[in-house]
Amino acid sequence: MPYRRTENVARRLAARHDAIIAAARQAASEGGMAAVQIAAVAARAGIAAGTVYRYFPAKIDLVAALLAQLAEREIAALRTAAGQAPGPLSALSAAIMTFAARALRQRRLLFAAIAEPVDAELDGERSGFRRAIAEEFAVRVAAAITEGRLPEQDSTLAAAALTGLLVEGLIGPLAPDASGREREVVQALTLSALRALGVADARARGLVVQTAMPADAVAR
Repeated sequence: MPYRRTENVARRLAARHDAIIAAARQAASEGGMAAVQIAAVAARAGIAAGTVYRYFPAKIDLVAALLAQLAEREIAALRTAAGQAPGPLSALSAAIMTFAARALRQRRLLFAAIAEPVDAELDGERSGFRRAIAEEFAVRVAAAITEGRLPEQDSTLAAAALTGLLVEGLIGPLAPDASGREREVVQALTLSALRALGVADARARGLVVQTAMPADAVAR
């Protein structure tokens, strides 16, 4: 029976870890990274602050874990959308639209993760989040180039520019208010991105029209 008890303990530890991250995510969604404080997160999770410290010795450790989970979730969503597309260019379009729609749905959270001014010690962690998104786009851009669907270009540079376009257009300080017109904004940004990557206008418009919007991404 010791083995079973060990399994149960591991399960409880994992559940508590997930509860702490969920509480941190909720705090960031409401008040940005400044709201992700050990005591406040502990209160949200219904546990003692000392328990949080056993999992995350400092705020930077908690934020790093939160950003890692956010990046994992966003990349999983992009890969799912791209995997359902019939070809590399439509897969790229699907990934762009999915990122855009999800960013609008959780704008405050992603602003905190990507663009919000924070302590210098957190810059490296946030750069990792942004880099992970750009690298996923680079994979899609490179695949479309290989198949002759995009003109020859540096896929890494193109993906970095694409990420910047989406971040500034959706959640950055210059982004317009998209309330009530989320679908329009997502489609307009996707069209701009495809044009910038070298897709002829008529074809870019066709891709945007043909790409299904994620069913739950612009809800709420």
